[in-house]
Amino acid sequence: MNHATKMVTLDGGSLTLEDVRAVAVDSAKVSLANSARSRMLRTRDVVAAIVERGDVVYGVTTGFGKLSEVAIPRDRLSELQVNLVRSHAAGVGPLLPEREVRAMMLLRSNVLAKGYSGARPDLVDLLLGMLNAGLYPPVPEQGSVGASGDLAPLAALGVAMIGEGTLYHRSWHSLGTSEAPRSSGNAAETLRRFGLQPVVLGPKEGITLINGTQAHTGIAALAVTDARVIWQTAHMAGAMSLEALLGTPVPFDSRIQDARGQTGQARSAELLLSLLEDSELRESHRLGDPRVQDAYALRCMPQVHGPVLDAIEWIEGIVSRELNAATDNPLVFENGDVLSGGNFHGLAVASALDFLTIVMTNIATMSERRIDRLVHPDFNQGLPAFLSKDPGVHSGFMMAQVTAAALAGECKVLSHPASVDTIPTDGNREDVVPMAMGAAWKARRVVANVQRILAIELMCAAQGIDFRAPLKPGRGVIRAHDTVRSLVAPLSADRVLTPDIEALAVAVASGWFAGRAPGHD
Repeated sequence: MNHATKMVTLDGGSLTLEDVRAVAVDSAKVSLANSARSRMLRTRDVVAAIVERGDVVYGVTTGFGKLSEVAIPRDRLSELQVNLVRSHAAGVGPLLPEREVRAMMLLRSNVLAKGYSGARPDLVDLLLGMLNAGLYPPVPEQGSVGASGDLAPLAALGVAMIGEGTLYHRSWHSLGTSEAPRSSGNAAETLRRFGLQPVVLGPKEGITLINGTQAHTGIAALAVTDARVIWQTAHMAGAMSLEALLGTPVPFDSRIQDARGQTGQARSAELLLSLLEDSELRESHRLGDPRVQDAYALRCMPQVHGPVLDAIEWIEGIVSRELNAATDNPLVFENGDVLSGGNFHGLAVASALDFLTIVMTNIATMSERRIDRLVHPDFNQGLPAFLSKDPGVHSGFMMAQVTAAALAGECKVLSHPASVDTIPTDGNREDVVPMAMGAAWKARRVVANVQRILAIELMCAAQGIDFRAPLKPGRGVIRAHDTVRSLVAPLSADRVLTPDIEALAVAVASGWFAGRAPGHD
């Protein structure tokens, strides 16, 4: 599908992971469903009636958090909402990449569209106008503990929506990277330049903008879709390594998988076998090979890659439900009830992100071990040392394996879960928090590390396949090898490897190899 021409319509209940990626990464346009607009207006009438009656309702006519017992005069309700947004914009550190900010904006729009926030459709109209125009604010990634929602990141968005601070535009972005743009504009002026107007917040609309899980859930949505691409790519890389190392596909026999009964394992083995079909390399050592078994990094790919798929599918379920979750507090119901709860608490997605980090690290560990076997002259089945045509004078891929080891080691450090930690905040009112943004940036970092480790494996495995010529590998491996060679030339003499690794890492992240797996023709 051409996501650039896709229209995503928000109704508060049907947003998908594919939709998030289409908008956040590929700039698909977004609109608000008429049904959602009508629902928002009905619950907005509930809020207006509360203000008119002078009822004391948390978040509408009171302060927030520890100050929730403070009643606010009617003539200061708008001031309260603006001050809330300003005061909570206290994030620090590196800025979230553009795609993550866009995901957060989309998810916050969808929460409002659900109709439990009591907000005017004007807020969603502005958010969607910003998304469609390519506008987004600078959002520091540090400062949220994941409850009461992602307050600081969402407040950074809220500040821009009221016309304060700065806004970036995609056309000002440094080309195709996730780095901070080189220029920005005054938020109010930039909005007007694109035919938009800053919003004037009404009762409850400040807390409506900042109370929810959309920053870490936006990161999670992108990370888990990246992870599925990584899972497919890991099989391409692993199959290439198996062929280069003259390994056997016998451990992938369906009877072995059926004897255990784990679904992810069976799907992994099936994919590996399809990649290895019609391999001349396999036939070259079918008879007379003194080896009995391959190392675990080759033989146990289904037993490791398979559980990773099971985990990814569980995480996709958690994140997909959160895309369409009402995470405000309080929630406004059409019958006039306004109920305070804790749907903003981010443990559901935080724990899923920690799990994602762990299983991605398992992929990293397996890939790095296969890289080591490819370059190690004692284990690579007769390939040149470090895959160099002239070992000694040339170091070949020696340092590529070191880089992979460094990245895998970092993944292991980052696999310690963030969501088991908690530090009370807000005068101990928010006494148990999930540290969801910590889980999110760790997952993002590990995903990027694994993309680069797989890039190194693909590069090394392609070199090993080259040395096995004229024998040909399996059909799927040929496709993967051809893709590598379309981006990176064989290593005939030592050269700087960083550009090669990064080029392949971009291809991994973009789905070049996953798209060449069986079933993706």
